[in-house]
This record gives sequence, structure tokens and C-alpha cells, in this order.
Amino acid sequence: MKNYNQIITINPKKRFGRPCIRNTRISVYDVLAWLASGMNKEDIIQDFPELTKEDIQACLAYAAEKEHKIRVAS
Repeated sequence: MKNYNQIITINPKKRFGRPCIRNTRISVYDVLAWLASGMNKEDIIQDFPELTKEDIQACLAYAAEKEHKIRVAS
């Protein structure tokens, strides 16, 4: 997913400006933490029916892009 900008939003008045899914209070970090804890996409959607598989994929794409931009000091 290259165009996650329609899904991941940053609003300084929500969650202290953390990137969130659309205009919910569910942050990218929340979704990544749930995936890291062993939940799968279906589990997350069952607990948070306002989310879609595309939303979760957008979180992964966002995190991958941020990781790619990290520079290692030499």
C-alpha cells in the first residue's frame, strides 16, 4: 500500500498528535502493538469493528516507511 495518507491522519488534538487511523483515536502504535502481541487482522477487526483490513495494512505501510527513513549514524 503506497497511499496510506487517506487512512493515517495526524491531528495534534487527538492522542497528542500521534498518527491515528482516519479520525479515530486508534493509533498506528496501537495496531502494531496488537499485531506484535499475536493478534491477527481478524482478531483486531472483531474487537474494533470500525477498522478494516485496509486500515491495518495502512499501519504496516506507514511503519515500514518510517523505518526505511531512519538513518544510522556512522
